[in-house]
Amino acid sequence: MGLFEKRRARKFFIYVQDYDDNDPKSHEGLDLNKFTGLDACKLLQCRKYGLEDDTIDFIGHALALHSNDSYLDQPALGFIKRMKLYAESLARFQGGSPYIYPLYGLGELPQAFARLSAVYGGTYMLHKPECKVEFDADGKATGVTSEGETAKCKKVVCDPSYLPDKVKKVGKVARAICIMSHPIPDTNNSHSAQVILPQKQLGRKSDMYLFCCSYAHNVAPKGKYIAFVSAEAETDNPEVELKPGVDLLGPVEEIFYDTYDRY
Repeated sequence: MGLFEKRRARKFFIYVQDYDDNDPKSHEGLDLNKFTGLDACKLLQCRKYGLEDDTIDFIGHALALHSNDSYLDQPALGFIKRMKLYAESLARFQGGSPYIYPLYGLGELPQAFARLSAVYGGTYMLHKPECKVEFDADGKATGVTSEGETAKCKKVVCDPSYLPDKVKKVGKVARAICIMSHPIPDTNNSHSAQVILPQKQLGRKSDMYLFCCSYAHNVAPKGKYIAFVSAEAETDNPEVELKPGVDLLGPVEEIFYDTYDRY
């Protein structure tokens, strides 16, 4: 951004930061439920912000974390709230990032859930084979059966593979898993980083994401880094489709490509 664009962006960020659903004064006369993201951007541009298209693209994809431009046709309130969440997350931690990542990988998340669940009286059952979700006459989930026993419940959260007759395929994700001996170039030698490539810059319909973690997170041997390049698959050739992201990684020792169905 140029000097004047930084000033305009700062004013817009202050507007977002001060926005409060319960304080009409902070709305500056805009009903964000009635305006789409694009309309709001145009109105704010005309009034005092005048943000450039590239700045709006950056804000929408790198701060509000929308994976495509569909948010521009939706009510602007969600767009503003996503930006507020990013800003508040950035202020919460001292490391200069809005993200946190667990040591030992994402397997720590279900373990954390199990511990918290136990505190509130939950029961955790491991190694239960052939789980089947039970439904009542109205098609509402009532429990899960395994080995002749049924655990009753009001709600089921599960992988789509448990409900093959109740899900439909809605797309595919292309992913490259890369093993390296160095951090992603131009990321200040960071042990972990996320890089977002907005769709417009790639001529795609959705964004591409680069994520890197390393031995510092106890997910790789000493001196090794693991990078993931992923995107909504728009072709059947992940090697070609993910090339813009893989090219940013520098030398790669091992790379694995795969596509995964989304349901």
